[in-house]
Amino acid sequence: MTDRPTGSEFGDGEPVVRDKRRIDPDTGAAREPADSAAPAPGAQPGTPGTPGAQPPRDPSDLVGPSAQEALLTEALKERTADLQRLQAEYVNYKRRVDRDREASRELVIGSVLTELLGTLDDVGRAREAGELEGAFKAVAESLERVTEKLGLVKFGEKGDTFDPRIHEALLHNYSDEVDGPTATMIMQPGYRLGERVLRAARVAVSEPTEQLPADAAKADVPVESTDDDADRSAE
Repeated sequence: MTDRPTGSEFGDGEPVVRDKRRIDPDTGAAREPADSAAPAPGAQPGTPGTPGAQPPRDPSDLVGPSAQEALLTEALKERTADLQRLQAEYVNYKRRVDRDREASRELVIGSVLTELLGTLDDVGRAREAGELEGAFKAVAESLERVTEKLGLVKFGEKGDTFDPRIHEALLHNYSDEVDGPTATMIMQPGYRLGERVLRAARVAVSEPTEQLPADAAKADVPVESTDDDADRSAE
């Protein structure tokens, strides 16, 4: 009788039974397929396209602490620069708005005061004529206080050096009593609001006699008559 072999290349000689039933006969629960339970040969857990794969991590997770610190520092610098740029733009915008608002305010006030200049001229003429009395005087002084409070400044005095930027010459003559172009008579005062001239002062200007043109000087010298001229006139 031949001895039974104790083993072979397929096992130890005992029959192998594999239970491929999908329902556990003892518990009645469904069994997981063998293919999904174990990863395929050569597959790495976490590899995209395989069961149990994890999404790729952020690149910063793959670098060391020094690299992460450098990235954070660079991001902080960018955010700081953005904040500083926004702050500068806001400051410039606020300055521009304030400047435009002030300019608009001066334009409105200047327009109103310009309309009142004629009334102020009447008040001045009445004061010079001695007719500024009683209730009219109180109203006139109240009006002048309000215009001064709004920034209206009156200018133009006799003896001022003539300045074409703030003076308007209505008369011109020559005098030995002045050293240069001088306002010797104020015909109508001027007014300004801040740096803006609402109305130039209207004046008479005198210049030194030595600046008198040669032709005008000759015209002022009397010409003596001769005997021939007298005879010619008699004829």
